[in-house]
Amino acid sequence: MNFDIPGFLPALPEIFVLIMGCLLLLAVAYSGQQSGRVSYGLTQLTLIIVALLTFYYADFSSKSITFSGSYIKDPLSDTLKLFIYLIVFAVFLYSRSYLRARDLDKGEYYVLGLFGMLGMMVLASAHHFLVLYLGLELLSLSQYAMVALRRDNSWATEAAMKYFVLGALASGMLLYGMSMIYGATGDLHVAAVAEAIREGGGSSQVLVFGVVFIVVGLAFKFGAVPFHMWLPDVYHGAPTAVTLYIGTAPKIAAFAMFMRLLVEALGGVQAHWQDMLIILAVLSMALGNIVAIAQTNLKRMLAYSTISHVGFLLLGILAGTGEGYASAMFYVLVYALMSLGGFGMIILLSRAGFEADQLEDFKGLNERSPWFAFMMLILMFSMAGVPPTVGFYAKWAVIMAIVNEGLIWLAVAAVLFSVIGAFYYLRVIKFMYFDSPTETASLDGGAGLRWGMSANGLAILGLGVFPGALMGLCMAVLG
Repeated sequence: MNFDIPGFLPALPEIFVLIMGCLLLLAVAYSGQQSGRVSYGLTQLTLIIVALLTFYYADFSSKSITFSGSYIKDPLSDTLKLFIYLIVFAVFLYSRSYLRARDLDKGEYYVLGLFGMLGMMVLASAHHFLVLYLGLELLSLSQYAMVALRRDNSWATEAAMKYFVLGALASGMLLYGMSMIYGATGDLHVAAVAEAIREGGGSSQVLVFGVVFIVVGLAFKFGAVPFHMWLPDVYHGAPTAVTLYIGTAPKIAAFAMFMRLLVEALGGVQAHWQDMLIILAVLSMALGNIVAIAQTNLKRMLAYSTISHVGFLLLGILAGTGEGYASAMFYVLVYALMSLGGFGMIILLSRAGFEADQLEDFKGLNERSPWFAFMMLILMFSMAGVPPTVGFYAKWAVIMAIVNEGLIWLAVAAVLFSVIGAFYYLRVIKFMYFDSPTETASLDGGAGLRWGMSANGLAILGLGVFPGALMGLCMAVLG
């Protein structure tokens, strides 16, 4: 039996992150009380180097497949990885002051975050169903532990247990769906499954059931209704630094899963999964925007906001066209940036013994800090889809993608729910500019957090005024 040595160069970023993660474990073990400072510096250095490696070896005109067809390096994977590095770098930068104030600035957070990012990278480049599953589990297990990082907090412990139990059920459904796909096609390689569906016509009942279970597993990971029940509790119960991590970069990895599984592998049965995504999208937009109105906790409000944004994201994917996929990719990148800023503002207003996660905590923010009140205004306008912020263009792009496919009623529903959702975003702005402050303490946070939040808000405004470059990149990446 012949064994071909695989090409390791395409997977160099993953190999480097794995090595650095193992070195980070050793550094944490031997650095004692300085583990947080050492881990932070080593992690940020790792992210900078792996970004340079990915960019240096990126080739936007071709793709390479290695490890017996299980790993693919293409423009989509390279682009998504670069954005994942950027978001995770900002997450660690924003989280530092929060962790220090609560005696959580230890190596575990950075070790788990780095291995979770490795799972995201595997998801972006997986070309085999089982490799996708392994990447997902690596990411999920890291997140379960991160949610329970504050061991003496009952909210965090409860959230971690809910996340673990429901995540295990969703993983089981996803794996069961993959087994059905294998039974119907005889293979688990993405390209081989797509070829088998083209040759067989995609009419097998086993194949259709497999698609159903895969969509259920993916919907859970994204937090789409009716598989959203974990998301508000996890966002609320986890430390804000962990919520910041969970609510940003993993959404980009989940989009990669959708593209690899539904579009590349199961594109031949689009008629089956398109109807399911329409139901998920409508339910997510409806429940997310309506229930968010009743929330008084900002983290829970942003959790339901996430559910509604997932509905908009699914609109681009279910369109089933290159324009739709590009608009969905644009949306997920923009959403990660908006979510980064939203949870970053909670961290900026927090201090030791005070979480600043209630809507009332933002009252009178304009009197305390006009600049960061303006940054929060940009973030809320963008999430609501108000021009000239980039959130408006993101929603416009996915709505136009479904209009071009004749789904006018779906576009009307999306606009209606977007108008409903604007209420709870504008309520935050009303608190900041028209109410008297309940807190008079100066805003904490180091220079890195302040500069990062400023750049975050200005980037959302700049991308809204000039969205063409990012949308052009998404169109080029997806061909």
